[in-house]
Amino acid sequence: MKKVKASARLTYLVASLFLVLALLFTSSCADGGRTTDDWQLNPNETESESGRNWLPGSPAPMPTPTPAPMALPGQATIGLATGGAKDINNFRENITNGYLPLPTDITYEGLFYDYYFDTGQSDECNKLFYPSYTYAVTTDPFSGEVEYYLSVGLNSGMKESDFQRKKLNLVIVLDISGSMDSGFNEYYYDRFGKKVQLSREERTTSKIEVAKEAVAALLDHLTADDRFGMVLFNDQAYLAKPLALVGDTDMEAIKGHIMEIRANHGTNLASGMQLGTELFGEYADIDQSEYENRIIFLTDAMPNTGDIGEESLLGMTDKNATNHIYTTFIGIGVDFNTELVEYITKIRGANYYSVHSPGQFSKRMDDEFEYMVTPLVFNLRLRLEAEGWEIEKVYGSPEADEATGELMKVNTLFPSEKEEGQTRGGLILLKLKKLAGDGSLRLEVTYEDRNGNEDSSESTILLADKEPEFFENTGIRKGIILARYADLAKNWIIDEQEHAHFSRPWEPSVDREDGIIAPPPMLSKWERQSLPLTVSPGYQELFKEFSTYFASEMTTIGDDTLEQELDILDILGGYVAN
Repeated sequence: MKKVKASARLTYLVASLFLVLALLFTSSCADGGRTTDDWQLNPNETESESGRNWLPGSPAPMPTPTPAPMALPGQATIGLATGGAKDINNFRENITNGYLPLPTDITYEGLFYDYYFDTGQSDECNKLFYPSYTYAVTTDPFSGEVEYYLSVGLNSGMKESDFQRKKLNLVIVLDISGSMDSGFNEYYYDRFGKKVQLSREERTTSKIEVAKEAVAALLDHLTADDRFGMVLFNDQAYLAKPLALVGDTDMEAIKGHIMEIRANHGTNLASGMQLGTELFGEYADIDQSEYENRIIFLTDAMPNTGDIGEESLLGMTDKNATNHIYTTFIGIGVDFNTELVEYITKIRGANYYSVHSPGQFSKRMDDEFEYMVTPLVFNLRLRLEAEGWEIEKVYGSPEADEATGELMKVNTLFPSEKEEGQTRGGLILLKLKKLAGDGSLRLEVTYEDRNGNEDSSESTILLADKEPEFFENTGIRKGIILARYADLAKNWIIDEQEHAHFSRPWEPSVDREDGIIAPPPMLSKWERQSLPLTVSPGYQELFKEFSTYFASEMTTIGDDTLEQELDILDILGGYVAN
């Protein structure tokens, strides 16, 4: 009997010892012992001329963790803003660096997103989206012609405290082509037949360095329940990191690998998007109510290999959107070709940012990462019914060119921050054409939420007979001066580009110093050489006159943040070519 008791006591002690060891091991795992460095790419792999086209691995199924709360503090409601461009940094940076921008460098939605608007919201509502409308009658600052505008305020009844982004399956696709090794204030393709003098800072700060630091800053906003994967591409695509839970990944080690990345060779955007899409694998069909799938695609948009037609990259991005894999494009450097992204940001769930310094991008991410990856409203349609009016122009949506006489279309609305009752980018502006006498408008709005549920609302408003300058609030007044500013800038850019070879001297590529040289390769439609900043005398006078009007309106509205546009107008109005 004593032997039995002794044996039982020994068994108990051994079991207790194993239990203690197991607890110690579990504690060690909880302190980071389980995290792994699953980076799969040696930096030398991307330097081989033949290269290796890595195939995505098949990540092991992961247990679904309990969602982490990601709500924003406060009881105020969130705002809404359209998808598409989220800034016009490329427009301003080109001008301040002495280059002529592209017309697509300045978009109405990107310009509006730099500012806060009084949306005209007068009552509370518990709907995810509900519009408000304000009216204005004003004269063109040059012609004096009377113009009529209606603003659509983008409001939501969702409380900040109720907002939370879904858990995220995030794949970053990073351009590591040779053009990314150039300065972010330099035009990479100017090396073909152009001599450009750069400062030491511009020579030593490359786009790839800015991009790597931007990615590292972005990773700090992921939680343990998110999944993260990464693809690199130059003339082909490479799997750098499979899609796996952040909580099971040694993220500090991953950041270290990212900082070791080097840029070389050509650019095949399609290969990067294709491999990035393949990484989602089994997760592409995951519960959409719990997870959001997103690709963040960082590039200077200088494709020169592979299929660079609009249908290739555009087709994949569009197909991904139908499969609930949405895309954010981040353009790096002044030579980023915004024409390419103009096509893509009209796709459901897409948005675009431009980056010219890691600090600029890091600040943006600190402010709004949760919003950037969380589309809330889809397939918004506004129908106007009125015998005496029609929509002439829509400002503030990437789908504006698809607006016809009675229909306005917006593919995506994202959450947007509010400040003192005003919403960042929370406005779409309609320029109305008056066909008959005054009368009422009937406006019908339909939309879908992120789970596919449909909703609608109707409003009837009376556009009373008003004399210019009539504005129902400062929001529509601000929208009008910004729309006019963008219209003037776009017309200037188009005119200067069309007359570039007539209005300025040019030098032959063959000269007595260098002799007869081999001609440079033909650039694709997306590869962008610089044009020097030129402002014809006629436009100089227009910019000076418009600057006076803009300054007066800015004072009336009381928004000093508009000063940055006055700085651009001052440059253009007083520009003297070197």
